[in-house]
Amino acid sequence: MKTLVLTLDLVGTFVFALSGATAGARRRLDIFGVLVLSFVAANSGGIVRDVLIGATPPAAISDWRYLAVSMLAGLMIFFWYPVINRMRNAVSLFDAAGLALFCVAGAQKALVFGLEPVMAALLGMLTGIGGGVARDVLLSNVPAVFRSDIYAVAALAGASVVVIGDALQLPTTPAACAGAALCFGLRLAAIRYGWHLPTARTPDAQDANDGAGNQER
Repeated sequence: MKTLVLTLDLVGTFVFALSGATAGARRRLDIFGVLVLSFVAANSGGIVRDVLIGATPPAAISDWRYLAVSMLAGLMIFFWYPVINRMRNAVSLFDAAGLALFCVAGAQKALVFGLEPVMAALLGMLTGIGGGVARDVLLSNVPAVFRSDIYAVAALAGASVVVIGDALQLPTTPAACAGAALCFGLRLAAIRYGWHLPTARTPDAQDANDGAGNQER
């Protein structure tokens, strides 16, 4: 299981680093800014996870492979951004893939450290959303997890599959793949079809709706 967690962690780090670097390049940051954003987006969730479960120092700052993977992804985006930019919704695609990989890796590592199933699922969700939150905050954007589209719920669903599979003593790798696929599919469907959670009805929103209704009449 430790080998599986490491593999998921490194692949997720690479994909989230692509997401962070792409967002930075889109905002026209210089090479240093792109690399910093690449590392922060790729490793924030894993660092928070490791600190919370007592796996210190966190793997992201004690294992050179995490830094190397993050820098590789950042340099790829910086020098080949025009190619990446032609991909429709590149940031969203990379972000969904990173979210899927990190939520299952976080849940798996939490289980290795003996956390209860519910807390392991929540920690998997936190691992998945941490990188996206850090990236959006550094770019002065409202983090996706705080907006109405399905983000954290997708991560929690993927992590829950891993936890349920462990409780049922199912093979680790298929459970992890199923959890990642569920999270990735939910996130892409939410982007494609505009799925979102309910939001509070504020006076401004009500006024906007009333104005739209008056214009239709």
